[in-house]
Amino acid sequence: MIEHASNNGIAVLTMRHGKANALDIEFCEGLTTRFAALREGNAKAVVLTGQGGIFSAGVDLRRLSEGGADYIRQFLPALHRLYNAVFFHPKPVVAAINGHAVAGGAILAACADRRIMARGNGRIGVTELLVGVPFPTLAFEILRFATPARFLSEFTLSGATYAIDAALERGWIDELAEPEELLEDAIAVAAELAKLSPPAVAQTKQQLRVQVAERYAASGAATDEAVTEIWCADATLSNVRAYVERTLKT
Repeated sequence: MIEHASNNGIAVLTMRHGKANALDIEFCEGLTTRFAALREGNAKAVVLTGQGGIFSAGVDLRRLSEGGADYIRQFLPALHRLYNAVFFHPKPVVAAINGHAVAGGAILAACADRRIMARGNGRIGVTELLVGVPFPTLAFEILRFATPARFLSEFTLSGATYAIDAALERGWIDELAEPEELLEDAIAVAAELAKLSPPAVAQTKQQLRVQVAERYAASGAATDEAVTEIWCADATLSNVRAYVERTLKT
């Protein structure tokens, strides 16, 4: 599910969960556990990547539609814990985006301090509203933090995904790499960040993210309650099933 390697003190996590690294409860919990362990371990920084042509296709919609409201009420807290673990990780995190990063997968990439995407056919963007679901509070706040304010409405309301050049121009990613050089480049970026004082990095990351934490503390629970009810509604589940039938052929 998650392959863990070490490269000169840099932890390299490679997601290997099915064909698309789709986010389900078990996968979210597995990644969360990995990041929790790395907080206390000897790794100086983390590189997160996928395999093949997909970084992560986002929420496992088939599992969602089959599990219904009972599954959703377990899944959304697991998704929150994953984003919380990656976004607030005290050490440098670099996303090596090897291919498509869509919806929840794009948000997972946005949790990183730096995002490097492989040249090719991969696309990145959040398609939640096309599926018919709103953004959980932390997911939305991560988007607000990680992407330029002038594009936030476009990103969230359009449901668009962007090819690499447009993604770079709009701030979804920080730089591009040739596919065969992606991991090497990401490790090099992580290694540079790892040279900085760990306590200073951790404190600076905390300061950078303080508004996200404050917004969540102020209204996150109430917003997530409303979001959960929309995700669990019969009309929403019908939309999800229709979307799966239209778009997921295999």
